[in-house]
Amino acid sequence: MQDVWGVLRLMSHNSLILNRLEGRFSFILSRFDDEVSRMKISEVKELLAGTPSEEQLTVLKEDSRSGVQKLLSNYYKRLEKEAAERERFVHLMRYEKSYYNQGVQYVAGVDEAGRGPLAGPLVIAAVILPQEVFISGLNDSKQLSAKKRDLLFEQIMEKAVAIEVNIVSVSNIDNDNIYRATQKGMAEVLEHLSIQPQVALIDAMPVQAQGIETASIIHGDALSISIAAASIVAKVTRDRIMERLDVLYPAYGFAGNKGYGSGAHMQAVQELGATRWHRRSYEPVKSMNLPPVEQEENILYSPLTDDYEYPIK
Repeated sequence: MQDVWGVLRLMSHNSLILNRLEGRFSFILSRFDDEVSRMKISEVKELLAGTPSEEQLTVLKEDSRSGVQKLLSNYYKRLEKEAAERERFVHLMRYEKSYYNQGVQYVAGVDEAGRGPLAGPLVIAAVILPQEVFISGLNDSKQLSAKKRDLLFEQIMEKAVAIEVNIVSVSNIDNDNIYRATQKGMAEVLEHLSIQPQVALIDAMPVQAQGIETASIIHGDALSISIAAASIVAKVTRDRIMERLDVLYPAYGFAGNKGYGSGAHMQAVQELGATRWHRRSYEPVKSMNLPPVEQEENILYSPLTDDYEYPIK
């Protein structure tokens, strides 16, 4: 509002008009100050939850109420936190930016969930994000709570240019070994993306995909926004599968252990035996000399366009 007054001063050369404008402006400014200063604490809280003007902030700084000053302090702390998060996000985009600066249009991130567990499928995700994107809190899925992963999963679904998921079957894990099954599954998920990227950033795994330049990045899910997004999609997708499996096989605790070898899980395998979802190539199931699981193909789909739910039986 003070800026408006400055413009008016420059535009007016008539002292009488200027004096009248000054008086009118002072009256308006006084009423504005009065309105802000008369706000209830709840109204101030609502104001600061949005984007207050500089004039409003100036008035609030002069407010003697301790409640207002506390809200104002929290407001500035929030701004600092948001600025730090944006700076962190920009740092996580350095791999993607280096390719964008070379003229690359689409960069995909690829990651998996479920290499270590002795039960359940392996899930691989490929995600292409827009060049000008910001998703607050995006990080390596292992560093996030389940609730935060779910929230970020929805944001990724809203903002991603393309997403492809590959659910690698237990039979293919056993037939190929987990390393090769992961490698093949990552190539498949890239080749099935609805938009072909020029470059794919992959967490730790060397992968070859036709027509796509690939780069393996150690700890990539903590260093690249595209890989971090893929890690969240893969993790949330697999966790939901394991939670559904828990309904059919409650004794194994799949909802909690996600197929990893917890004490209760190992005890259930000893007492009840292995299910069709237990990998025959992993101990202790391997030593049980069980017949192989039924042969099943990998399942590829896009959660952005396909209304698909992985079959549980």
